[in-house]
Amino acid sequence: MAKAKSKKEDPVILVTNDDGVMAPGIYNLVQSVQGLGKIVVVAPDKPQSGMGHAITIGSPLRLHQVHMAEGIEAWSCNGTPVDCVKLAVDKILHRKPDICISGINHGANHSINVIYSGTMSAAIEASIENIPSIGFSLLDYSMEADFSASKKYARIIVEQVLKRKADKHLCLNVNFPPVEESLIKGIKVCRQAYAKYEEDFDERKDPAGKKYFWLTGAFVNFDKGKDTDVWALSNNYVSVVPVQFDLTNYILKSKLEKIFKQ
Repeated sequence: MAKAKSKKEDPVILVTNDDGVMAPGIYNLVQSVQGLGKIVVVAPDKPQSGMGHAITIGSPLRLHQVHMAEGIEAWSCNGTPVDCVKLAVDKILHRKPDICISGINHGANHSINVIYSGTMSAAIEASIENIPSIGFSLLDYSMEADFSASKKYARIIVEQVLKRKADKHLCLNVNFPPVEESLIKGIKVCRQAYAKYEEDFDERKDPAGKKYFWLTGAFVNFDKGKDTDVWALSNNYVSVVPVQFDLTNYILKSKLEKIFKQ
């Protein structure tokens, strides 16, 4: 008798973010990928925006199971987004997921924001651990933001990554323009723009008369290229930037090797 073919297991999709496990963005991201695999959510118990690649050292980490949606295993963690990825792999999944998706972040993570972003640091941590990953962000900070277009394009991108044998270190930084679906022109693969915040610390005094500082500033784009994430978003494209954790400047490395010859 011929041996029956074993059924292929559904891919495991780890979902996290930096806005907190109860943020609308992560709920919409979970909805966008339902049916593509087994979804497990591990996310911070409170907002962790701007945490970058921070990890918790010297304090206990705790996990609590929470209800998010029917059939979805979800956990909150008192640590950072990177902590969430580490704990998910080691203590909840006991294996590496097939993909890690982070977001949908409330606010932009284009250009230099990728350095500060807890959303993208969670995705990069997964990439370090040989897990293909994607960070998603919508250029709308409102908790009442419309995620309908973001959900559609997030699903398209996740489907494309899952159906192909992705590079184990694949990490994509995806940003959505804050417009309705009918105005989005498509998906554009870009480079990261040279754009950043021109910052200022506003000096103030508290009710006791003690001085404190409040970070302010304006976002400035110094890059006029039409192949950047900032350009794509301002022209109503979904921007996709492949990123990596190797920060080596290889062009400068070659120049320095000629200067510091052994």
